[in-house]
Amino acid sequence: MRDHDELIHAGSPRVVIVGAGHGGGTAAALLRQYGYKGPITLLGEEPIPPYHRPPLSKAWLKGEADAASLALRPLEFYAESGITFRPRERAASLNRNERTVTLSDGTHLNYDILILATGARAIQLPIRGRDLSGIVYLRSAEDAEKLKTQLGHGKKLAVVGGGYIGLEVAASGRALGAEVVVLERETRVLARVACQELSDFLTSYHRRQGVNFELGCSVTSFEGHDGHVTGVKLGDGRTVEADVVVVGVGAQPNDELAEQAGLECARGVVVDLDARSVSDQGIFAIGDVTHRPMPIYDRMFRMESVPNALEQAKLAASAITGRPRPPGERPWQWSDQYDLKLQTAGYAFDATEIVVRGDPAAAKFAIFHLNGELVQSVEAINAPQEFMVGKRLILSRQPVDKSKLGDLTTPMKDIAS
Repeated sequence: MRDHDELIHAGSPRVVIVGAGHGGGTAAALLRQYGYKGPITLLGEEPIPPYHRPPLSKAWLKGEADAASLALRPLEFYAESGITFRPRERAASLNRNERTVTLSDGTHLNYDILILATGARAIQLPIRGRDLSGIVYLRSAEDAEKLKTQLGHGKKLAVVGGGYIGLEVAASGRALGAEVVVLERETRVLARVACQELSDFLTSYHRRQGVNFELGCSVTSFEGHDGHVTGVKLGDGRTVEADVVVVGVGAQPNDELAEQAGLECARGVVVDLDARSVSDQGIFAIGDVTHRPMPIYDRMFRMESVPNALEQAKLAASAITGRPRPPGERPWQWSDQYDLKLQTAGYAFDATEIVVRGDPAAAKFAIFHLNGELVQSVEAINAPQEFMVGKRLILSRQPVDKSKLGDLTTPMKDIAS
């Protein structure tokens, strides 16, 4: 083990990272990897070191993963790397003039460079019965563990919200033998993030696995007995019975600390191409909490994905250590449901048409969203080649021949060339 003093140069700028999620933990590790010798303090509200969150709705619920297996790095990594990791710490306020972070216990932490990696939190439903036990908002390992203990054969699971988290939980619930119903306000699942064709495919696939759907419905309250949830009351007066309820109706950025400190926010901390706050050159923000530039689409946007957090961690660490800015990346994410591997890249901004390649009936296809001859985004089901080539086409802005794109006899590599 290298001595801590070998890593830390006296008088070097102090970096404080608020938030020990995927972005914060990666930023701390990259700073050391890129040769940063100054003090680094990583603050996390949870009792465990940074970990992979996507498996919470899948592998964790099914008992295939735990905190140790999901850890980004072993706990000892931080001490060995001269990174002061402080779990169970919450930042309460930020004083930009004095460059201090005040913690919830009233103590102050000085910084020269600050990285906000505070992420996002689940949107709470402000309805009657919301405090009943058995209602879970799945954002942390603690939430996942609580949910896992309540699922099992014959249990009745109601999922409020037909987004990615909701559908993943539905699939995990069925794998554990639970009866599952998905309650969605819109007339289709994934209405905000996917096209009609993909929504229809996934709904049909889940139904074949035994999941029931109530689409176009409103949830008005939670019903309970002896303090535990027993059902979900719908706007039409019906009550859907439930032993456990998972609510996944979206997330909102944890940007209150930044707003209170006077940083420019627009449903997320507004940052530049280096992930630096446009209001303060000494403050960076990364991950779900940021409202960031998207040069591919000539707009600003807030993304919620692990690849986005990793990209911005690289950008911030590069800027802090004086390295060249890494090349821009295309946004992407994934979702595992049953034997389906859903991979999406890009966003369908300004798309005017779609091209379907492959056979949805065989659960192996890709949907390309185009603006003219340019690929704006791709949604791929069990189609890794289409996904990988689609990612390249999105970033390169290379025109494509639409007739070849939809023709399986034309290899994807030929389309990309």
